[in-house]
Amino acid sequence: MKAPSVNVLGGPLESCSTQPLTGFYRNGCCDTGSEDMGRHTVCAIMTAEFLAFSKYLGNDLSTPRPEYGFAGLKPGDRWCLCALRFLQAWEEDAAPRVCLEATHLSTLEVVPEAALRASAFSREG
Repeated sequence: MKAPSVNVLGGPLESCSTQPLTGFYRNGCCDTGSEDMGRHTVCAIMTAEFLAFSKYLGNDLSTPRPEYGFAGLKPGDRWCLCALRFLQAWEEDAAPRVCLEATHLSTLEVVPEAALRASAFSREG
C-alpha cells in the first residue's frame, strides 16, 4: 500500500481541485510519481497574468480542448502546475497564488520554499 502523500508544510496532501479535475493522475491532487516527468505538484490558483504568461511560452491553458476533455482554465481555477513552470513564472514576476496545503512536498526539490511562501494563498483572506 502506498504511503499517504505529504504537502510542503509537512501535513497530509489536500485536494487541489475536482472542478476542474486536475492532477497528473486526474484525481484532484497534485500527487506525483516516477511517470510524472513534468512534476505536476504545485497547486496553483490561476490568474489572468499567469494564464497569459503560460500561453506566451507555448502552453495555452485557457483555450478549451474538447477533444481532450479540457474546458480551459480561467482566473480563480485551481490547477496542478509543473514545478519548473511555477519557478519560471515566479522568476518572471508572473507566478500564480499557491495553496500550500495541496502542494506536494517534492516541489521543494525544484522550487525554493521562500518562493512558495511568497506566493501562498491565505484562506483567511
